[in-house]
Amino acid sequence: MPTRTIQKTQALEPKTITIASVIDVVGVLATDSLRGQVYFMDTNTEEGSTNQGTENLKTSVQPGDRLVWTVIFLECEAYAAIDEIVIDKNYCEPEKKTYEGTDVSYWIATVKKEVKSVPYNIKFKVGTRAESISTSSPLYLIRG
Repeated sequence: MPTRTIQKTQALEPKTITIASVIDVVGVLATDSLRGQVYFMDTNTEEGSTNQGTENLKTSVQPGDRLVWTVIFLECEAYAAIDEIVIDKNYCEPEKKTYEGTDVSYWIATVKKEVKSVPYNIKFKVGTRAESISTSSPLYLIRG
């Protein structure tokens, strides 16, 4: 009778993954669009994140991973901040936080369950523009 080997998979420890938005505020205000004016990167390339430095970042995640979204703007005298992260709340619920003693904000969430491919959009407040402006194509959380 043949023997069956069962391979045990080892779960990865939850980690903190930073997702940075690099935004050209002057470009956004001039074009009234984020297309070609914002790029994303994360700290999880080793675990399978792809499309680093593009508008279509795919962040590789596992349940329990902590996500931190930040903004870096190219012009030092310009203003940009995340206004909202629109994602299926069954997978994570981003929450706005502020660094103690400042008005600088970031967003944080914990991945609740296994993902296959979960799209999401980010809305930014940019410069003196009254309404927030959304990414023109979705970003994704993908299975790591």
